[in-house]
This record gives sequence, C-alpha cells and structure tokens, in this order.
Amino acid sequence: MGKQQNDFFDQVFQVVRLIPHGRVTSYGAIANYLGAKSSSRVVGYAMNAAHSQKVSVPAHRVLNRNGQLTGKHHFKTPFEMQELLEKEKIVVENDTVVNFKKHFWDPVIELTL
Repeated sequence: MGKQQNDFFDQVFQVVRLIPHGRVTSYGAIANYLGAKSSSRVVGYAMNAAHSQKVSVPAHRVLNRNGQLTGKHHFKTPFEMQELLEKEKIVVENDTVVNFKKHFWDPVIELTL
C-alpha cells in the first residue's frame, strides 16, 4: 500500500472512530467529508482493512448509500455486522438498516475540518 493510500486510510479510520454509538454513515459521506467525493470505493477498501488496526475502528457503522450492509462479508461471520448494529439498538431487516435516515450521521454536518 502506497503512502498516499495509507494516509487516506488513516483519515478514514479517524472519521469512522467519531461515528457515535447508535448512528451509521455511508462510504460516500466519508469520502465527501475527506474531499474525495468519488472515492467511496476506497473508503470501502479501508473498511476491509479496519480489522488490522491497533485502535478499534467501528466498521459496522459504515454502510452503502441505501443503508445496506454491503461490507458484512468482511467480518468474522456474515451475521456479525448486523449483530453489532442491533446491540446499538439499530434494527436491520434483509441486510438493510430500518429507518436509515433517522440513524444517518453525516460527517460534513457533524464535524468541522
């Protein structure tokens, strides 16, 4: 992994660590906040690498733009992502967060650069 990508991943991890308990965001919202609007896929790659971080990264709180658990296959079991969200009182049905807009956390609104 190149230094530029490593730096971007670190920025993604920092943002994800700020997502409050019981809230979720999207790959695109994080990319947009970091000034890389078209890099939502790279945010997804960062989430795939999140498990290797020394400081915990709550990757289960990052979903696609429709509130779907598209990253669930990168957890220890295909059910772990949903289980972690449900522990935070977020209802998931058919791999999609119910009332996604209610739980959505937009770093552009919630954080300042």
